[in-house]
Amino acid sequence: MTQRVLVVEDEAKIAGLVVKNLEAAGLVCTVAGDGEAALERFRKEVPDLVILDLMLPRIDGLEVCRRIRAESRVPILMLTARRAEADIVLGLEIGADDYLAKPFGVRELVARARALLRRSQPDEVEMVHLGGLAIDPARRRVALAGQEVDLTTLEFDLLLFLARRPGRVFTREQLLEHVWGRDRYVDPRSIDSLVSRLRRKLEPEAPSPRLLQTVWGSGYRLADNE
Repeated sequence: MTQRVLVVEDEAKIAGLVVKNLEAAGLVCTVAGDGEAALERFRKEVPDLVILDLMLPRIDGLEVCRRIRAESRVPILMLTARRAEADIVLGLEIGADDYLAKPFGVRELVARARALLRRSQPDEVEMVHLGGLAIDPARRRVALAGQEVDLTTLEFDLLLFLARRPGRVFTREQLLEHVWGRDRYVDPRSIDSLVSRLRRKLEPEAPSPRLLQTVWGSGYRLADNE
């Protein structure tokens, strides 16, 4: 099945380079040169992946990311010339699934794109039930007490990994290796941000975490509430 990528980049040379390499990898690309055009193209035909520059004319990339995530679970790979941790964390918190700092290598870009596309494909395995939590890996959907919870690709991957191993404690490094893979370095603090986002979505009004628990000095675990 052909997979489609929306490339949102206002610099024509960079957009052309990205498209050339993605199409060489067998993907079909559409290009949008500003944030408004990106949203129009996205709503006309939802792609399988969005590669999104943050510094865009008309509507900036962060706002584009926020609006897309409000409508869809499509994976978003964020391109940014902003290397500050705060900028990257903000992008991840509003819904981006991965990021790549400029300047970047095209081989790494293609590898990241393929990884996100793989993660977003249905995984034909059995449902996972844990207490009031129900996870459907085939449709990549999560419900808590019967209410659907909207998760990003990374949030879903982390939750599914922990839910299949309830009660077991994993270090930040172990979780990062599973969620992001072994082929890149990610600051271990990124897992703290991911865990915080999951907690806000799973138990927004809980006085203290009951599902996703911190084990001080060790890491995180999902409570074994059978």
